[in-house]
Amino acid sequence: MASRPEKLLLLDTASLYFRAFYGVPDKVKADDGTSVNAVRGLLDIIAKLVTTYEPTRLVACWDDDWRPGWRVDLLPTYKAHRVVQTVDGAPDVEEVPPALTAQIPLIRETLETLGISIVGAADHEADDVIGTLATHADAPVDIVTGDRDLFQLVDDERAVRVIYTARGMSNLEIIDDAAVQARYGIRASQYADFAALRGDPSDGLPGVPGIGEKSAAALLAASGDLGGIRAAAADGTAGTPAQRAKILAAGEYLDVAPTVVRVARDLDLVPTDDRILVDDARAEAAAKWAERWNLGTSMTRAVAALRR
Repeated sequence: MASRPEKLLLLDTASLYFRAFYGVPDKVKADDGTSVNAVRGLLDIIAKLVTTYEPTRLVACWDDDWRPGWRVDLLPTYKAHRVVQTVDGAPDVEEVPPALTAQIPLIRETLETLGISIVGAADHEADDVIGTLATHADAPVDIVTGDRDLFQLVDDERAVRVIYTARGMSNLEIIDDAAVQARYGIRASQYADFAALRGDPSDGLPGVPGIGEKSAAALLAASGDLGGIRAAAADGTAGTPAQRAKILAAGEYLDVAPTVVRVARDLDLVPTDDRILVDDARAEAAAKWAERWNLGTSMTRAVAALRR
């Protein structure tokens, strides 16, 4: 690994283990009957990513709170459609298939067995951990996710890009500044404001009624950012009269939406050793773990990739 240029690979871990769960048939189980399709699938994903993009450092970023209360306080609809149980003083319970829920502790232990650093932050999502690590990285960064919100972190000057998984692991897309511009007609630095204007039903983000992607991009092109758009709407120079009316009418929503959409970049994270290092002792431990949980060739491939 020492001969490779430094590169940090950040995993949006929940995004990937959900993809693995639904992408790998639930046929193979551990001896105790536990499903292991998500664990196996995640190992295969890691093997592919490490082999393809050759990072020297790797962090599995974790949702310590998938729906932080401070975001919900600002925007009660935030991810509300995914809640199956509200919990006082603790994260709400997300709608997750029971067979996947049972595998999440095993996924953590499997990552730990391989020496992969797991980083979360109280009252924050994995996106916020990714935002902080990417912002303060001293090397190029690849962010692996199926979440468009992380496009806001793309930065060619700092060599931060997104490996976008929405089309599947066989059709990974590299999202850099040019790709964001080609998709949406905006700069990556404008993506959070763009998302606030357009909305995102998958996150319970309503957007400004009547302002779609094209309108949002045009308004950002003319005024630079959301603050500029709102100021121009107030003085009668933003977009069409109908658009100005919609923006002014959505004032309360626009007061809070940017804070909800923007990922944190300055969390006080516990320092961790994120170097990729699978030596003989760790490889032996991984083999024993794989035998115990029937992880088969998925673990073999992951170990091989991490030892390269």
